[in-house]
Amino acid sequence: MASVGFIDVSKRFADGTEALAGIELRIEDGELMVVVGPSGCGKSTALRLLAGLEQPTAGELRIDDEVVNDMAPQQRNVAMVFQNYALYPHMNVRRNLEFPLRMQKLPADEIARRTAWATQLLQLDGLMERLPKQLSGGQRQRVAMGRAIVREPRAFLMDEPLSNLDAKLRVQIRGEIAALQRRLGITTLYVTHDQVEAMTLGDRVAVMHAGRLQQVSAPQVLYERPANIFVAQFIGSPGMNIYASRLQRTDNGLACAFADHWLDLPPDGHANLVAAQAHIDRPVYIGLRPEAFARTDVDVETLTMTVKAVEALGHEQLLYADIPQVSGENTAIRLPALPMIAIGDRLPLAVDSRRIHLFDAEGRAIDGEQA
Repeated sequence: MASVGFIDVSKRFADGTEALAGIELRIEDGELMVVVGPSGCGKSTALRLLAGLEQPTAGELRIDDEVVNDMAPQQRNVAMVFQNYALYPHMNVRRNLEFPLRMQKLPADEIARRTAWATQLLQLDGLMERLPKQLSGGQRQRVAMGRAIVREPRAFLMDEPLSNLDAKLRVQIRGEIAALQRRLGITTLYVTHDQVEAMTLGDRVAVMHAGRLQQVSAPQVLYERPANIFVAQFIGSPGMNIYASRLQRTDNGLACAFADHWLDLPPDGHANLVAAQAHIDRPVYIGLRPEAFARTDVDVETLTMTVKAVEALGHEQLLYADIPQVSGENTAIRLPALPMIAIGDRLPLAVDSRRIHLFDAEGRAIDGEQA
């Protein structure tokens, strides 16, 4: 086991594409760090750099505080689990598990010990003589993980390992990966584009966009205190609603404009209202999670929205509604399952001002955690 570090790491490809720009990230010994972001953000490139499959343009890669930039992949003692499983199709499960150990020229009894250990750990008994084509997707993924485990690496590197599985199986294998990582205590860097996967798996989550780290924190912190508008809209399903606004002073402190209303910001609801004072009479943005809205029959401080779409999810319903006074995309609203709401309904809603997020004109959080 080992800590892992990216020290001001950049990667520029020969065609001029900047995949990574000055990445600073440390994964602690035994930690499960998830790197999440949209396609093309550089997350898989970061993984390949650490594995030694690509070379950084600048910066240092460290494993246990040892610089590994010039080490060959096999010298780094890390194990990578790929999206497409990368199993040898002509080898049965046993031979696939044994292959990396045979390449290391380990003694036969050591190969047998490690293979038996991984087989029991991943419940592969009964599958050992099968070829990969005879396995289900979940079984193939277990074999791929087993082939990584038998190497007893210093770190696991996982590159979107669940993306080829159906939704139900993803949930099951996701839980197995989390339980396995906790049991083994091996430092793990896990890459995904699925923010639900990131939020449920990671001890901490690193959010990336356009080759740059946006925020690194515990999953709930990302949700409750996003560092910028990108994180606010990427983390959460649906993401945070963002609106152009402005601030003004009131007798009670500060208020923000939303539609035809001024919403008071409670002094105990925001950590940085002092900082917000500097943004009075300047363009700002406010953010509201879908659950910040509540249905109401009271006309005071309410908004009337026209429902454009409804997603009934059983335990709740997601609405997408148009606010006439607010330009932009429809607003996402999360409400209890009953009473059911139909497309075209005009809905009076109240806003919980304690859940308002403030962002400056550049999209940086005024009351959030910085990257």
